[in-house]
Amino acid sequence: MPYSVEISRGNPTCFIFLLDQSRSMSERFGEQVQSKAEFVADVVNRTLHDLVIRSTRTEEIRNYYYVSVIGYGRKVAPALGGALAGKAQVPISELAENPMRLENRTKKVPSENGRLVEQQVRFPVWVDPVFAGWTQMCAGLTLVRNLVDEWLSNRPNGFPPVVLHLTDGASTDGDPTAVATDILSRSTTDGHVLLFNCHVSTRHSVKIEYPDNEALLPDGRARTLFNISSLLPEVFIRAATQIGLEIPSGARGFVFNGDPVSVAQFFEIGTRPAQLR
Repeated sequence: MPYSVEISRGNPTCFIFLLDQSRSMSERFGEQVQSKAEFVADVVNRTLHDLVIRSTRTEEIRNYYYVSVIGYGRKVAPALGGALAGKAQVPISELAENPMRLENRTKKVPSENGRLVEQQVRFPVWVDPVFAGWTQMCAGLTLVRNLVDEWLSNRPNGFPPVVLHLTDGASTDGDPTAVATDILSRSTTDGHVLLFNCHVSTRHSVKIEYPDNEALLPDGRARTLFNISSLLPEVFIRAATQIGLEIPSGARGFVFNGDPVSVAQFFEIGTRPAQLR
């Protein structure tokens, strides 16, 4: 069975977050007060925090995961800030120890009588919202390919790297198909590298989540992203089913015109691979 190897400290996996940071990400995200860039940064920070929590065993953070966050816009570069600025990949323990800052956030939690009450929590921030320049998707994917190749040269037998790519527009530096196909052709003994794509929009268009063919997609941009998205392995389909989504057979890891809920679910599903040991 592919995509079934256990993830352990001796056999970790990696997640690569590829974020569109072009100037159009400054636009408000649907009905949200936040911009697309602000919302995405929040979701990525929450996802990173969740990975830290899942890696914690009896107050020890075990390096089950290595993490990369890459942005493309005015520049194409690692997007972690603070002490991790400029680092293309870090183990989860190093990430946990080095947030840029801790912010006070309000979270609703159940009280003893079952009602939801607001509670102040400390929220770690590793990635800030950025929006400048053009949509250099090909350059961003090229950097991802280099990271994937380096990872596979050292760890050819583990759970394959997972690339989670979020964008709000079409590539301005060429057709991304060739470099994305290169990424998808890479593999470990457990399966091919996974590339999932999420498109977001300011328009109130109908969202399309995890389609199994391109017939319903409205344009060439959507079809391009669909065709460079991996088929969803069974372990990811189970993760999607657990949060209430119905995923057809042959579905790809692709969301078009994603709203805030589907963006959050996209990152949740994409970071729920095989069992930890």
